[in-house]
Amino acid sequence: MPRGRYSLHDPHDHTPLGEEHFQCAPGPSGWRYVSRTTSPSGTHLGSVDLALDDLGRPIRLELHAADWQVRGAALEGVTWVRTDPAGLHATEGNVRARTFSGTSPAFLVATSRLLRLTPDSGETRVRLVTFTDPVLAPRTVDQSWALVDSETHATDNGPLTVDEYRVSALDTGERHTVHIAGDVVLAAPGVELEDLESPPSPAPRQAG
Repeated sequence: MPRGRYSLHDPHDHTPLGEEHFQCAPGPSGWRYVSRTTSPSGTHLGSVDLALDDLGRPIRLELHAADWQVRGAALEGVTWVRTDPAGLHATEGNVRARTFSGTSPAFLVATSRLLRLTPDSGETRVRLVTFTDPVLAPRTVDQSWALVDSETHATDNGPLTVDEYRVSALDTGERHTVHIAGDVVLAAPGVELEDLESPPSPAPRQAG
């Protein structure tokens, strides 16, 4: 069960945004990730609880940030309920998208597990609903993912495969690179892995 800590920063000016303390593990139905985020001063900012089925689809999502809450799942695309801080109003949403996204590195792992790309897959388009901090506002985005490299490295705990993805925002054309080992993000825009207590769990493609 990987457990560790990511540092989060603004991908443009590198302003520190805080840390995300996480643990994740494969389970009988797929994969689960739980985390809590803190500000640079250590103040609690929010939490993530994401569960995927064995095909990488989100069967449960619960986000908390600044007293806002989102609960969602894959249902006729993706469906969610967003609740305001006072708890007086809840708004429902549904989009013909394949999965969720957001600032947590969990969503990068989730998308890679959903797409299960190979170096021969080429560019694969995916529609996501992303929730923006700090009010968890939903926004539909289209991205293109490609697995451009996959290298296996020898470690004390056995072979470790690191996948390099090229992710493109189709509305702006902006491209960036994401490095994932199993179910842990090694590096991505705004994300750095600072601490990892145990090795990553293999991705489905690597495991099967």
